Amino acid sequence: MQNRTEPQKLPIRIAFLLFQRFSNLCLANCLEPMRAANGFAATPAYVWRYLTPDGGPVVSSSDLPVLPDGDANGMGRVDRLFVLASYDHLAHDTPATRRMLARAAAQAGLVVGMDSAAWLMASAGLLRGCRATIHRDLLDAFAERFLDVEVQEAPHLRDGDRITCAGAMAAFDLTRSMIRDDLGARLALDVDGLFLTDRPTPQPAPARGDPLVSRAAQIMRANLETVLPLPVLATRLGTTPRTLTRRCQASLGTSPAALYRHLRLSAAHQMIQSSAASVAEIAVRCGYDDPTALTRAFRARFGTTPQALRRGMAP
Repeated sequence: MQNRTEPQKLPIRIAFLLFQRFSNLCLANCLEPMRAANGFAATPAYVWRYLTPDGGPVVSSSDLPVLPDGDANGMGRVDRLFVLASYDHLAHDTPATRRMLARAAAQAGLVVGMDSAAWLMASAGLLRGCRATIHRDLLDAFAERFLDVEVQEAPHLRDGDRITCAGAMAAFDLTRSMIRDDLGARLALDVDGLFLTDRPTPQPAPARGDPLVSRAAQIMRANLETVLPLPVLATRLGTTPRTLTRRCQASLGTSPAALYRHLRLSAAHQMIQSSAASVAEIAVRCGYDDPTALTRAFRARFGTTPQALRRGMAP
């Protein structure tokens, strides 16, 4: 199988298929980055529904009850189907489950198996001839049971229109890479700024792009109010303006100045949504001389004004 590279039409329709005792952390690490990306995008990029095999409620492994929107058999066409199973995968592996997954997969552009869901997908014949991974505790048994699957230990693997993910901690990195492919590297950096600023990177830095550019973005976020000139920024990074410009262009397809503006506007968008600060105050905090300058740039980026966005959020 070859990976698909066609542009994805927005909004991307997603179904989360939840099995009893699924991992709530795994679901959150998929869902929250998408929710954040919707907040940064000019229009929502992701829409989703929660399904269960029979349409009945399920309980996560941490006893969180979930009332679904429907059952898998009534799913209809979706762009991505996330299958979430963690514990009791052997009990879930029934002929009815195999038939249900096969029907659902035929309605999905991409099927993503989280945690132990790769076992259920393989049993349904959805991973035949594919490279796939699974939670580390199941890796050996998975390889012995499914000889038609090329089993590899990895955080997540994609083979054509199938993705398998080893667990909850890898789920964020998988979703973040999807966001980068769907919406661009700059918006993916916005998502990183919400979730990863103080978290050590669990994978080698190239998985998120150029580490120099990532460090530049961190410094920019820490200096929104007083914008650092390019030579000062480069000095703090221990590099030259020319090198930083070249690396930023190669990694993000933009200049350091344009990245800085992008991050300042993203911060303004978040402040409008999450604080009671005036537009004038937000303008100053995000490095704009006056609210008019912020409003002009905000409208060009988001297609609306800060004032209109805030009015639209009012109850």
